[in-house]
Amino acid sequence: MAKFVLGWGSHLYYWVYPGAMAATIGIMIGYIVGIFFPDTINSGTPGPVFMALVAIIAAFGISYIAYSGVQASTVTNFAINTIQILALLFFTVLAIMYRIGHPEGSMGMALDGTKKVLHYAFSGDAPAHPGAWSVVAPHGFNSVMLQATIAIFLLCGFESVTSLGEEARNPKKDIARGVLLSLLIQGLFCYMFEYFGANYFMSSAYSMADAKGSAAPIGYIMVIIGNTLLGGHGQAFMVIEAVTVFLALIGTTLACINTGARVTYAMGRDKEVPEHFGILHGENLTPHRTIWTLAVISAVFGAIGALYFFAGGSAPDDKTIATLPHNIWYAAGMSSNAYLAALPNGLALVTLISNFGIFITYGLTNVICMVAYQERDEFHGVKHMAIPMFGAVANLACMAFYIIGPIEGLGSVKEPLLAVGLAVVWGFYGAIYFVRNSKKLGRDTLSVKTPA
Repeated sequence: MAKFVLGWGSHLYYWVYPGAMAATIGIMIGYIVGIFFPDTINSGTPGPVFMALVAIIAAFGISYIAYSGVQASTVTNFAINTIQILALLFFTVLAIMYRIGHPEGSMGMALDGTKKVLHYAFSGDAPAHPGAWSVVAPHGFNSVMLQATIAIFLLCGFESVTSLGEEARNPKKDIARGVLLSLLIQGLFCYMFEYFGANYFMSSAYSMADAKGSAAPIGYIMVIIGNTLLGGHGQAFMVIEAVTVFLALIGTTLACINTGARVTYAMGRDKEVPEHFGILHGENLTPHRTIWTLAVISAVFGAIGALYFFAGGSAPDDKTIATLPHNIWYAAGMSSNAYLAALPNGLALVTLISNFGIFITYGLTNVICMVAYQERDEFHGVKHMAIPMFGAVANLACMAFYIIGPIEGLGSVKEPLLAVGLAVVWGFYGAIYFVRNSKKLGRDTLSVKTPA
């Protein structure tokens, strides 16, 4: 039962997260195309139909790489990760150099090209950080929890290597090493480094309040940095970095599809889900039926996320809507402000559903670790009890914050409550399926030890 619950719950993560990434790819491409073809796609409000179409193409295109085999996926991910890390380092170093070269009271460039006196002061409105320590220091419980829920989404995929256990030469050693290295590289190095650089850059000329109102805050930071430190080539710098982000999104989505497909494949092989999911392709040796099923699901979620990206709190006002191009790319997902504002934001909803799956997967993994090692000789109190206990509680706290945060006024209530509702429905459906499938196969739903 524990195996089924973890596997079934993980589908909220592995089957929805690629859709969130596909939607993000569509949205990002929409913004980039808008820069070069403003008469067709508005650069500030890209066409929802165009973004949804790109999301669908991305879902099937990335799934094809996964279908082609482990070697194709590995080569693709290695190349993408190398490019992305180099681009991340370049941006972050420039952001730090900009701040060091522009102390308090100096003149700095704003996004509109004008020069402003720079001030750094942290307050309730958080216009900037006065120093390096302020960037990483906690500024209240709600701020820490909000950042934690974002961080765990960005760290998704660190466990992807576990799905390759059968292909590893020394899985007991290499899989554990791969997971730990992934966490260190993704979290402590890449994520923390860029997080520091981007926040350290902030000033009165481009404050956190400005970033909140920006369609692409990191992109605008790149424009300012490029115009200041790269001879006025801010727009080109932003586009080049955006291409590397596009590649990174492909790599992340590919890793999740590969992992999710193998989780479903393992369950299909054990007859815990329909058996056709447990079949490998004759030549590629990939769970092809699972991959293409996941491709369709990712395309659907990606289209929803992109098509209703400008719904909810992101709904543009009626004046902005009236100025948008009147073409097929705006034929859906862009009606009146009142209608859009009443709907949940598509990308936020898909992301939250995926995040609940993340918390369920990682939280239950910690619980199973505590249970599985209780009677084993290698049981260690810190590794197999204290650390997993912290992980389980932390994931539960992040999940609770998604509900409590909006109630306290941090964001919209519609998306998290709807995501919780869909997660509950998935759980009930899983329970019904498990009971019926167990009866069909003649399995006991619970195994109870009896005295010898």
